[in-house]
Formats: sequence, structure tokens, C-alpha cells
Amino acid sequence: MTEPPATRKTALDATHRALGATMTDFAGWDMPLRYGSEREEHLAVRSAAGLFDLSHMGEITLTGPQAGELLDYALVGNLSKLAVGRARYTMICDADGGILDDLIVYRLAEQEYMVVANAANAQTLLDALRERQDGFGAEVRDDRDTYALIAVQGPAAAGIVKKLTGFDIDGLRYYAGERDVVAGKPALIARTGYTGEDGFELFTAAEDAVAVWEALTEAGRDAGLVPCGLSCRDTLRLEAGMPLYGHELSTSLTPFDAGLGRTVKFEKTTNEGRFVGREALAAAAERAESAPPRKLVGLVARGRRVPRAGYPVVAADGTVVGEVTSGAPSPTLGKPIAMAYVDPAYAAPGTEGVAVDIRGSHEPYDVVALPFYKRG
Repeated sequence: MTEPPATRKTALDATHRALGATMTDFAGWDMPLRYGSEREEHLAVRSAAGLFDLSHMGEITLTGPQAGELLDYALVGNLSKLAVGRARYTMICDADGGILDDLIVYRLAEQEYMVVANAANAQTLLDALRERQDGFGAEVRDDRDTYALIAVQGPAAAGIVKKLTGFDIDGLRYYAGERDVVAGKPALIARTGYTGEDGFELFTAAEDAVAVWEALTEAGRDAGLVPCGLSCRDTLRLEAGMPLYGHELSTSLTPFDAGLGRTVKFEKTTNEGRFVGREALAAAAERAESAPPRKLVGLVARGRRVPRAGYPVVAADGTVVGEVTSGAPSPTLGKPIAMAYVDPAYAAPGTEGVAVDIRGSHEPYDVVALPFYKRG
């Protein structure tokens, strides 16, 4: 009998346990779910700052004179045109146009890129890049064990990180990343995140993770920084209207089905314009133009019952017109919220008569534009 793979632990595992974190298995990693109250952790990120261990994310490095061309072929974006020091949100699709994962790509140097995948899809991405690299002068390297990833998110994030580096934090643009030093340790400092707040993701060597975490904890003590688990990260991204793979994104959906057709760049000039999934995605774009697919919308409860992924969205006559993809209580709004794919006729904000079927009871919900929350 084959033994199940051992649960992986991040370099900060002992730190989380010392802080009393509730741990959970997430995509094969033992990760902190919460340290105390997930609501208080959520609100701390909205009002001050939260500290996250995201070392379960998958880092894959591409180097070589044709690294950009390989990414142009393997992904839907035009990554060879990305400026050094910048980052871009993109996707990898299969030949049928289905989404294999959503990604962030950082261009670290002229011939060096780092692709960051969701933990559950990191091996899928690595395998796909290696399958698609034939004929390109580029190396694909698995760096998942090389990096730890620590995020500081919230309105106080910039001030906290600034205390620990001489780097020009204020001058770093959104979706940019540059190498420098934080708390005396080499790090890639990226102004990215998954909470809807300003913030930074710090890629450090695994052996430096504890020192950087402890320095950030001390630097943020007077600013209200608190350690945060995956539970509040999920409610934060939901309020910000950010998709989650396996919920809003899947192989059964193309980027056009998910309302993210902007990530697909048909105008690429490398590889004679060829990239994996191009034909299927062109057809999906044409279908979306002539017969719009279901649209991703926000739903806000009038009552107190919380919808969950998979619950039907129904019209006043009981007809099923959509499906919830993510749902949770919103600490910021004080009401249950959800994202759902619904028929276009029911997608306009303010549409009347929409409800969610929660175990046979049709609970009224208001259709709203995404996101539910915007900072500032």
C-alpha cells in the first residue's frame, strides 16, 4: 500500500505553534487557520495590519534568453513585454482554454522571471511549463523549497516595512517587486497582496523566515500588527472580490467565462502569436461577445443566513439562475456576502427577486457590483 505524502511544514511552523495557532491541512501544507478570533484578525488588516505566512505558495523560476518567449507561449499574458521590476496577474490554460491556475509573474531581470502559483496547483504549473519548454532557450526551476513568503497587509503595512529596510518603500508601485534587504536579510519586496489593502509580500530564503517574521512583529507592535491565518485571508479576498481557484476559477471555465478575458493577450508578437489554448480562447471570446456567459456578481444578504459554494441562486419564481461560488459572513459589512455566477438577465446591481436556496429556504439577497469593499 502506498503511504500518503507527509504534510509539509513551512519554516515558520514552530513560530505558529508557539503563538497558539489553530493549524489545518491546506493543499498538503500544515498552515495556520487562525491564532484567535478570525473576525479580529480580519478587522486588524482593514484598520492596521496583519502578518501572514504564505510559504505554501509555489515559486517557479525561469531563466535564459528565451524565458519571456516561453512564458508568452505557455501562459495567456504577454510576459516578454513586462518591464524588469514589475509584476503581472495572468493565467495558465489548457489546450481547451480551461483555467489551470491564476498566477502572478515577476520579472526579476532581463532573463529571469518568477511565477507564483496557488499551492494546490504548483505542481501542475511546473509540469505544464516543463512540457511546454521544448524548443525554447530557457530553464524552468522548481524553487518551492527555496523561498519563504511573508505578507504584511493593511493601511499600516508601508510604515512597518519601512522601519526594517533602506529601500524606497513609498516609491515602489503597485504590482512591482525589487530585490533589497529587510531586517538585514536579502528579500524580494513586492507590492502585491490578496486582501484588498495596501501591502507587501516578502520573498526570503527559508532559513531567514523566522528572523524576518520576528523583526516585523516587533516593528509592527505599536501599529496594531497581528498574526493572521488563512481563514481571515479568505474573507478579506472575498470582500475585495478576488477570485479563488476551485471556486470562481476552474478548468471548466475559460478566462472569458470568468469575466477575466482582459488577461488574454491575442496581440502577442512572439512565437508568431501562438500560445497554448489560443484557438479555444478565440472561440470563447467570440461566444462571450455574441452570447454573454453567466456573470460573476456580488450578493449581500438581507437576513443572517450564510450561503456556501454550490448553493443555487434562484429567481422569484424559483427558477435556478446561477450558483454561489464563495460565501461567508463579512466582518466589514456586518452581513453575509457571496460571489456567484448568474444569468446575465439577473446580473445588474439592484436586480429584484434574487434569492439563494439555502437548504430549501429561499433567502433574499441583493445583487451588487464587485468588489464589496474598496480601500480608501
